[in-house]
Amino acid sequence: MKDSGRSAARMGSQVLQLMQNTGHAMFMLLEAIYFTRYVFSKRSRGETLVQLYITGIKSLAVITVVAMFTGMILALQTGLELRRYGQEVYIGSAVAVSMIREMGPFMTGLIIAASVGSAIAAQIGTMTVSEEIAALEVMSINPNRFLVMPRLVALVVMMPILTVYTNILGIFGGGVVGATQLGVSMQAYMDNATQFATNKDLYVGLLKAAIFGAVIATVACHQGFMTTEGAVGVGKATRRSVIISFLVILVLGYMITRMFYI
Repeated sequence: MKDSGRSAARMGSQVLQLMQNTGHAMFMLLEAIYFTRYVFSKRSRGETLVQLYITGIKSLAVITVVAMFTGMILALQTGLELRRYGQEVYIGSAVAVSMIREMGPFMTGLIIAASVGSAIAAQIGTMTVSEEIAALEVMSINPNRFLVMPRLVALVVMMPILTVYTNILGIFGGGVVGATQLGVSMQAYMDNATQFATNKDLYVGLLKAAIFGAVIATVACHQGFMTTEGAVGVGKATRRSVIISFLVILVLGYMITRMFYI
């Protein structure tokens, strides 16, 4: 009985801690959204441009490789199955719809969470354990305005743009596989892709991308602010940031798809 009571108490404490952390993260997000009206101010403009560069330009190399091979894998696997029924010409629609609606924002979100999100958590975590955040507060500088808001704006703005880039490369990669390995001409592939992909698929995918960007920024900044235990804590915060971002992206991706298509 004592062991079961201790387990229940531990579980209850963990649930309360989760609710407290979630509330803190949501409050931080709302305050950062409020401060977006200062995004073009002299104090925030430079940092926002830096974050836009880091999120967008510096992520292009890995996104290019992942996007191309994602489209190629989708085309190859789908085409091999459709070939059994003599319908491999329809790989264009399968790849286009999958990339635009699901895989584009999903893969982009995972890449940005692993690269940019982890860097944000590590940077803010280091500032927290070295008491730089406390120094900002002493100087009457709001950390949510100075640190969170530029990163939130950069991720929400760049995620849809990067997702469009991922979609284009993924569809093109699928077309290369179709033309070289499945006997589907690029013209037939593209005609089929544009016939079945709709504007709704594009809008839902871009909505997911923007939401994923807000999630990555919120989780990474929150984990950075919650960092303790020095250098070890920075490593833990970085790992938690990536794991939590992955899980939330998966869950929200499913929920948004269900909301718009069921």
